[in-house]
Amino acid sequence: MPLDIVFRDATVVDGTGAKSFVADVAIEGGRIAEVGAITGKSRTEIDAAGLVLAPGFIDVHTHDDFALENSPDMAFKTLQGVTTVVTGNCGTSVPGFPEWMEARKKSPSAVNVAPLIGHGTVREAVVGRSTDRHATAAELSAMRDEVSRAFDAGAIGMSTGLVYEPGRYSPAEEIEELARIVAARNGIYTSHMRNEHDGLVESVRETISIGRETGVKVQVSHLKAIGAENAPLAWEAVKEIRAARDAGLDVMADQYPYSRGSTALDQLVSADAFRASTNFGLVSAAAVMIASAPRNPGWEGRTLESVAIDLGLDAADAARRIVESEGRGCMVVVANQTEENIALILKEDFVMIGSDGIPAGSRPHPRLHHTFPRILGEYSRNRGVISLETAVHKMTGMSAQRFSMDNRGVIAPGAFADLVLFDHREIIDTGTYENPTVAPRGIVGVWTNGVRVADESRSTHAQPGRVLSHLGS
Repeated sequence: MPLDIVFRDATVVDGTGAKSFVADVAIEGGRIAEVGAITGKSRTEIDAAGLVLAPGFIDVHTHDDFALENSPDMAFKTLQGVTTVVTGNCGTSVPGFPEWMEARKKSPSAVNVAPLIGHGTVREAVVGRSTDRHATAAELSAMRDEVSRAFDAGAIGMSTGLVYEPGRYSPAEEIEELARIVAARNGIYTSHMRNEHDGLVESVRETISIGRETGVKVQVSHLKAIGAENAPLAWEAVKEIRAARDAGLDVMADQYPYSRGSTALDQLVSADAFRASTNFGLVSAAAVMIASAPRNPGWEGRTLESVAIDLGLDAADAARRIVESEGRGCMVVVANQTEENIALILKEDFVMIGSDGIPAGSRPHPRLHHTFPRILGEYSRNRGVISLETAVHKMTGMSAQRFSMDNRGVIAPGAFADLVLFDHREIIDTGTYENPTVAPRGIVGVWTNGVRVADESRSTHAQPGRVLSHLGS
């Protein structure tokens, strides 16, 4: 019987961090069958000479929960080589988590999905969104029940967004109580910390403390220092995580490779970040670009400063007016960190890659479409910050191990055939803040579970993805 697919003479970067090598790779039944000199014939022969074959990229930090249903071809991910996404980050997941999980199993997308339950979503349902107080004993019990139900449905962990409503009203003791459930289920705790601005180091310490007190493995989300004046704190944060790891705590982090971030405008407004220094810092209207405004699409791509002039309002009042019109639907892009810190953090052996992309509007942050080619083309090939093998490891094997994805993230016999074929001489992010949704360059093909989901810069519209839960896929 012929094999399904054989890649011939590929430069294999296997996801372990080991040095690349040239080999054939055979696919059969959605898994890797052989790696080496393969003499057998296949139904599909792919000449991979001069191209890199790597495991499909794993995006460990996404907000793709609704996109999996609304855009099941997930082209904004597959065209950059992503075959698996971790959803439910920053404390926000879908309401009705068990029902959502069943729907994902019945209606798969082009990528695999590993879901987190969002603490903020749970707290909003039980306590309220703008309720600035500690949870009562009864409310905490109800939140514990919700987190347990999510794990019963297959959640792989719990996320928090402690800079956002309603997470910012939660004391560490509340998070610890819920994190104990996560630890008992061998899940992961990921956190958009309380303050990435002038309180970065203290926030890292709080996050580490939750791991120390509960035994849960901890993932610091999009590690960075907001504001040029706080740039030196990035190194202090790195040292805190190193020390915790040296002491035996299971603490790691992820990052995106851009000096601008993205968030919901209503969160900046509720924190009064345009009038005072907050946990977001003091945000300048000139540094804010509107990414999505479904009811007023003409605002998309413009700065808040520009819209404020049109409205005849100061920045804070203009932002509030926009939120009154758009509700939670307005996403913005905000300048927030230095290029030097991106490189500093990327070099750390406990850091992996997550896009933190938000699939909304006509001007989403380019990280939604371009994170992984940017790491490979800009930070690895052009700047030499990390090697090709290390870059791929941070996108594949490291991520799969961290999020307990068995037999994924590596090219080895028996592993699932999540694969990306790319030209390392050409791969690069091509999206800009003004034009973020174009396809990256250099991706030749992408396969999820052995099925091709991207052909050059085109989606095949195949939907072979699976749900990867702690209950098994």
